[in-house]
Amino acid sequence: MRGPELVLVLRYRKAVTYGFHVLLGALGDHKTPTRYVVRFGENVEETARHIREAGDARTLVLWSFYSPDAAALADELKQIRELADGPNVTHLAGGVHATAEPVQTLDAGWDMAAIGEGESTLLSLVDAKGDPAGITGLAYRDATGKLIRTGKAKQRDLNDFPGFALKWDKFNALEITRGCIYACRFCQTPFMFSAKFRHRSLANIRWHVDQMRARGLRDVRFITPTALSWGTQTDEPDLEAVEEMLASCKEGIGPDGRVFFGSFPSEIRPEHVTREALRLVKRYCANNNIIVGAQSGSDRVLDAAKRGHGVEEVKRAARLAVEEGFRINVDMIFGMPGEDRRDVDDSLTLARELADLGARIHAHTFMPLPGTPWRDAPAGDVDPETIREVDRLSQRGALYGHWQKQRDHAVRLAAAAEAYPRPGRSRTLLPTVPAERKGTAQGGGCR
Repeated sequence: MRGPELVLVLRYRKAVTYGFHVLLGALGDHKTPTRYVVRFGENVEETARHIREAGDARTLVLWSFYSPDAAALADELKQIRELADGPNVTHLAGGVHATAEPVQTLDAGWDMAAIGEGESTLLSLVDAKGDPAGITGLAYRDATGKLIRTGKAKQRDLNDFPGFALKWDKFNALEITRGCIYACRFCQTPFMFSAKFRHRSLANIRWHVDQMRARGLRDVRFITPTALSWGTQTDEPDLEAVEEMLASCKEGIGPDGRVFFGSFPSEIRPEHVTREALRLVKRYCANNNIIVGAQSGSDRVLDAAKRGHGVEEVKRAARLAVEEGFRINVDMIFGMPGEDRRDVDDSLTLARELADLGARIHAHTFMPLPGTPWRDAPAGDVDPETIREVDRLSQRGALYGHWQKQRDHAVRLAAAAEAYPRPGRSRTLLPTVPAERKGTAQGGGCR
């Protein structure tokens, strides 16, 4: 039997398995003349071993990572190249960071960067046995060092590709919506996938649930930027559509199965939280907790971030959730651009009020993420007084999260943005402190 013409080696990390499973789902359904094999590298040494074992076969090493992980993965890439390399080996980076910062990605050591959604790009690369010529959705340098950009890959209907990889028996939470109409200025999702909703159809969702049940899986979870937006193209939830979907999933997974909705890895917008919506979740789903995005306790900051809701909606959502028997987890970001001391105090006050209701705060530090309107904002920081207050909430069991690690990530991302300026890009989206409040901005709060 002839050997493979193309070896696909995945740098397979827990943090990015969902994305890889979607790519493999598309590949598993794809008819191609190329003889290929897929290998999973779960650490540096295993990845290098797979590359060595590929011999002289064309080898495409696939990477996917978020912006905060870019520097650490660049170090891994260097280690792998030292252990195994050759003219037949190409390292391809994909995901939100590679899409937003392809030049940074290439300069960090990758041979190619995938721009936009990766399914059709990967299928074309497999058909071409790894040759990028003429394939959209890529950035790379040619033999002379000239930067080649082939544009974003064409967006496809979510129903075109499976949401997980049946051929390799790799499952994950099912992506039911891609893109987001809200376009919050700190978030990469709408700028990676476009500021509109693209929903997986009810029939397609049910097909996935049936496949899971047939393989003995019992838990159905969803990936979506805003859970109650499934089935609508506006900012108003369609609860009838959501109920039909959840009822179908519950029926499909069977009496021993469980459906989770509005909990990790999805969340509910605060203005979408109503008694009717919560009771719908309780009727069909197993989760006794929900995640709500608040982000700030300052209406001024929420408006600058283009969140589309205010603080009162957050308080109302928390009260309703608790009254309906849910444990509510509330996302909050400290160090948002343009914050002054008053804004910080407002956020801490909100956090305490929510904690007193029984909510848990999922704390974050603002990171100037590539591809967002706030890419060029200063790194988020948290002053000692705020740290003490956050620590007190943590000691109560009312706050959790990796906000301290994110402070370091934010500094690195801000430095990278400064090193790769975007000439001509307007920075007018960055909020400014009103003149009458500038005196309070020096109070040592989040900056």
